[in-house]
Amino acid sequence: MKEVVIGGYLRTAQTRARPGDPSRDWFSQLRADDLLARLIPELLARTGIESGELDDFLVGSALGVSEQWTFGGRTPVLLADLDARVPARFIDQQCGSGMAAVQLGYVQIAAGCADVVLACGMEHMTRVPIGPSLFKSGAMSINPALYSDERYRRWDMETTMNMGLTAEKLATHSGIARGAMDDWAVRSHRRAAAAQADGFLAGEILSISAEQADGTVRDVDRDQAVRPDIDPAGTTQLKPVFRADGVITAGNSSPLSSGAAAMLLLSREKAERRGIEARFGVRSFGMAGVDPTLMGIGPVPATTMALEKAGLPADAIDFWEINEAFSVVVLHCINHFGIDPERVNIHGGALALGHPLGATGIRLAGTLARVLDEQGGRYGCATACVGGGQGVALIIERLI
Repeated sequence: MKEVVIGGYLRTAQTRARPGDPSRDWFSQLRADDLLARLIPELLARTGIESGELDDFLVGSALGVSEQWTFGGRTPVLLADLDARVPARFIDQQCGSGMAAVQLGYVQIAAGCADVVLACGMEHMTRVPIGPSLFKSGAMSINPALYSDERYRRWDMETTMNMGLTAEKLATHSGIARGAMDDWAVRSHRRAAAAQADGFLAGEILSISAEQADGTVRDVDRDQAVRPDIDPAGTTQLKPVFRADGVITAGNSSPLSSGAAAMLLLSREKAERRGIEARFGVRSFGMAGVDPTLMGIGPVPATTMALEKAGLPADAIDFWEINEAFSVVVLHCINHFGIDPERVNIHGGALALGHPLGATGIRLAGTLARVLDEQGGRYGCATACVGGGQGVALIIERLI
């Protein structure tokens, strides 16, 4: 098998999606594919790869409907003015879509079927809002038998389709208290605010000039949802969102977000021929299906699989990026593997940075590589839960 390396990574800032008040989203006037199309030429220019060298273009999104329909992945290729000979594909694995794009690119290169793959992800949760509106409009539908047929009662679709209710169930299942969840949320914002202030996050963000709803223009170069002045006392006073007697609040849940991300994958031989420094290698992946009403446990079996494939114990991982869809998901994973929290999401996570579903997997992997570089770690693991009852994970090694 060929060795697969990361040639480059870049993302937009992640804005705060506001379906009920679109003007408050800094990207409200730009489509998701517009955001991605602005990233791609810049990433290629930074790495020195010509678009005609791409063997595949992969784009992930959790909601490939309405204006996020990509014509089989081709619209971002056309908008970025890439070589028409570049093939493309669209991938939907919900919150794991971006990481699935990285995985497919990895498999192609490792198998010798490709040398250069661009893996991308995008989501605009203001312009294509997740939730009831897409079902009411007819843009999405689900087989009604899953709700009405007694054979499928075990899937409890009312819970399965509501990520907040799955998080409530995980909190009960794991015994994790609300106080711990709120503390983790405060930590995330404080870490992210520090990473904004010291320039770490700026190192992976391409500033986008974006027209605002009022006609002014803003250079969007930072994640919108980060709250440097977060009030711990205020966080503890937030009311539960999904159950009156619950523990999941707006504070310990990730915000709706808009953004895009891209990662260039190459065979090590191709990178060396093109003079691209092979700093990070992709070592393994893990994917797992779980009870859809407990989708937040997905990172545990997925990470277990990735560790086994890499031949590593959990304590060999120097740094972790665990997606903060909800605080409880991260805390459950930390508890299961006995991870030192100081090695997890050291520059904040999705609770503060945002969670644009299709882009998140690439953001996790790209940030992880940069953390390994910054901190001098060797191995890193990125993992996420996935709506519908799945988990995804990957392991990266710093090579130099």
